[in-house]
Amino acid sequence: MPRVAVIGGGPAGLMAAETVRAAGFEVDLFEAKGSVGRKFLIAGKGGLNLTHSEARPAFDARYGARQARVARWLDGFDGDALRGWARELGVETYVGSSGRVFPMDRKAAPLLRGWVRRLRDAGVRFHVQHRWLGWDGHALRFETPAGDTRAAADAVVLALGGGSWPQLGSDGAWVPMLGAHGVDIASLRPSNCGFDIGWSPHFAARHAGAPLKPVVAHWRDADGREQSLQGECVVTATGIEGSLFYALSAQLRDAIGEDGSALLHLDLAPGRDLQRLEAALDKARAGRSLSEHLRRQAGITGVKAALVYEILGRDAGDDVARLASIIKRLPLRLLRPRPVAEAISSAGGVRLEAMTPSLMLSAMPGVFCAGEMLDWEAPTGGYLLTACFASGRIAGLGAIDWLRAHPPAA
Repeated sequence: MPRVAVIGGGPAGLMAAETVRAAGFEVDLFEAKGSVGRKFLIAGKGGLNLTHSEARPAFDARYGARQARVARWLDGFDGDALRGWARELGVETYVGSSGRVFPMDRKAAPLLRGWVRRLRDAGVRFHVQHRWLGWDGHALRFETPAGDTRAAADAVVLALGGGSWPQLGSDGAWVPMLGAHGVDIASLRPSNCGFDIGWSPHFAARHAGAPLKPVVAHWRDADGREQSLQGECVVTATGIEGSLFYALSAQLRDAIGEDGSALLHLDLAPGRDLQRLEAALDKARAGRSLSEHLRRQAGITGVKAALVYEILGRDAGDDVARLASIIKRLPLRLLRPRPVAEAISSAGGVRLEAMTPSLMLSAMPGVFCAGEMLDWEAPTGGYLLTACFASGRIAGLGAIDWLRAHPPAA
C-alpha cells in the first residue's frame, strides 16, 4: 500500500492526513514538538475563531492578490464546509456579532482532541518529537530524542508553517532545505503584526498595554485612495498593535517597504464632527486643567489624552483649532513592522507559481505543500484557519492523484 508522509501537525497537516487516509493510503504524520496542534491551541486561548460567516466572493477578497488561487481551494472546502466538518466531530458553532464563527464553548482543545482521536482510529500513525531535517537520498531524515532516524514515503505533504511563533514550531527552518532543491520561495515577512512608532520614554512607560477604542484609522492605499476603518488597538512599549492594525498590516508593511515609513491618522473621537468638537473645546475652561477640559468637552481621557500630549506637547491647549484637528486626525508615523517571530502569521513562503494547482512543487514531483508555508496571507477573523484547512485538503487530494498516476513499484 502506498505510504504518504505528512510533516507538520497543524490544521493543514492534519487535514492532509485525514484526506489521504480516507482514500485508503498509509499515512505517517511527523511533528517536531511533543504534541500536534500547539499553535491551534494557543490561537484558541481567547476563543477559537474557526472561520467567518462572510459570504463569498467577499470572503475570497480577504486574500488580496492571492484571492483567485485561494478561491479554488475554498471551492472544495469553505467556511460552511468547515463548520459542517466540526459538527461531525461533535462541535457545534455559532456566529458572533462581528460575523466571526466560534465553537459553542469557544475552546480549541475539545475539537483538536476529537480530531486526533478520529485520525488515530482511522489508522494515521503519529510520530511526535520528530524534527524534519530534509532528505538523505530518497529517505526523509528526522532528529529525535533517540538520535537521527530515516523514514521512507512514496509521497510527502509538507505543512511546516511560516515564520511566526517559532517557539511553537513554525520557525521557517524549511526555507533553505527547499531552496537547495530549486524551489522558488518569497522571503518570510510579518503579517497580522504590530508596528514600531518610537514613543517618548515617558509615554511608553505610562501607557504601554492601554487599549484604544473605539478609533477610526484613515490612510491612503497603494493607489492613493483615501480609506478608513473603525476598530480597536493597543498601545505597546514600542508602538501599536491590535485587530485594527492586523487588518491593515499587509498594506502598512508594504508601504513601509516602499517608502521607508507609513503615515496613518487616528480619529480619537468617532461620531463627533470637527466643527462641533472645535466649538466644544473653545468654551471657557474656567480654571480647569486641559485634561479635565478634554474629558468634559470631548470625552478624551486616559491614553487618548496622552496621545494628544505626545503629538502637541504640554502647550496642546493653546490652539483650539489645532487641538480639535489632532483629536480627529492624530498622525502616527509607523517606522517598521514588528519582527516576524512576534507576528500572528507570516507572509511569503513557497510561491504559488512554483506549484501545480494541486499544490505539488514543480521542482520536486511527489512533494506537496500546504498551509502557512505557502505565499499567501489573510487578516485574522477566521480567514487564516479556513485557508489552512482548505489547502491541506487540496494537498492531500493532490498526493492521492499523484500516487494513483505513479504507483510505487511492488
